[in-house]
Amino acid sequence: MTDKTVSLPEERQHGSFIKNNLRNYGMLMSLVAIMLFFQVVTGGTLLQPLNLTNLVLQNSYIVIMALGMLLIIVTGHIDLSVGSVAGFIGAVAALLMVTYKVDYTLAFVACLALGAAIGAAQGYWVAYFKIPSFIVTLAGMLVFKGLALAVLQGQSLGPFPATFQKLSSGFIPELLPEAGTLHPTSMLIGALLALGLVYASAKGRSREQSHGIEVEPYGFFLGKSIVLACAVLYFTYLIATYRGLPNVLVIMSALIALYGFVTRRTVIGRQIYAVGGNAKAASLSGIKTERLTFLTFVNMGALAALAGLVFAARLNTATPKAGLGFELDVIAACFIGGASAYGGVGRVGGAVVGAMIMGVMNNGMSILGIGIDYQQVIKGLVLLGAVCIDVYNQRR
Repeated sequence: MTDKTVSLPEERQHGSFIKNNLRNYGMLMSLVAIMLFFQVVTGGTLLQPLNLTNLVLQNSYIVIMALGMLLIIVTGHIDLSVGSVAGFIGAVAALLMVTYKVDYTLAFVACLALGAAIGAAQGYWVAYFKIPSFIVTLAGMLVFKGLALAVLQGQSLGPFPATFQKLSSGFIPELLPEAGTLHPTSMLIGALLALGLVYASAKGRSREQSHGIEVEPYGFFLGKSIVLACAVLYFTYLIATYRGLPNVLVIMSALIALYGFVTRRTVIGRQIYAVGGNAKAASLSGIKTERLTFLTFVNMGALAALAGLVFAARLNTATPKAGLGFELDVIAACFIGGASAYGGVGRVGGAVVGAMIMGVMNNGMSILGIGIDYQQVIKGLVLLGAVCIDVYNQRR
């Protein structure tokens, strides 16, 4: 009898936590299920080291842009121009480095500044003139697609300098003696990352508990931490048996950590969520809503520029069609990852998981030989399903 009275509250605590966080963990479980499915149907090809490395390289620019798009969506807006901006920046980079022989470092900084300026121009109309972001960025999509064609004069331009190519196709240098095909430096970084994630998660849980915030049950937290650490170590091991950690994966991981910190631990991050939750209430409480909206578009422009540079470096050429359809994958990644179409809801981790779901689906369907036509149909249905779940949760 005593056992029942003690265990019942724990069961209710676990059940309540799982119910309240089903949306967050549901996407992660969906990613695992999708990966297992394609791992089986492709005969183990999905998780081979070479394919896993290609999967990271193919989706790095989507993940980078999803971080910026998440903040846009959280504030209650949308940016349809990110694909065209990425393609335009790639064209400008090719013009500077290939045609005019500008040093790649200077060209890189100039392109990031140009991307931020584009975001500022669009954000100004949205934030201060109150023009719907859908209209402003739709116009931007057409404008920068046309400018990319004009810069390239309808032709591809390349190749880029070898040093610039390493942005996307390079790997971190090996500092330790190699053990056969294993790159120990990459394994060491993966082990440190796994420990860092577990430590940060434990510190966050302890901090929330000290402030009286409901936290996940200890058993659940311990199991999640073990699974997370093992997943990171296994992923790193697979990558390390090929050529080690790609440079772009290091950049992507640093950005994920930075934006995760900003959204969860800083004042500006909390204000962004407040604006998305209720802009009028946020304004009355003293938050400068226009400035925050403006800054989210500036940030999106800079990340779109970075993604355009990564994509151009990977192709080793700038093409007029670069960036075509990127905005759809980026927006889908955010919504699939749990961002709300109504604003105010969304996590960095969710956006990354959503981007990986899109990437694994693209990669797995390509391995299976499914045509691009049916790939688009399937991705559209997945996006519709994610938004339907969001609408259902809003009405509950």
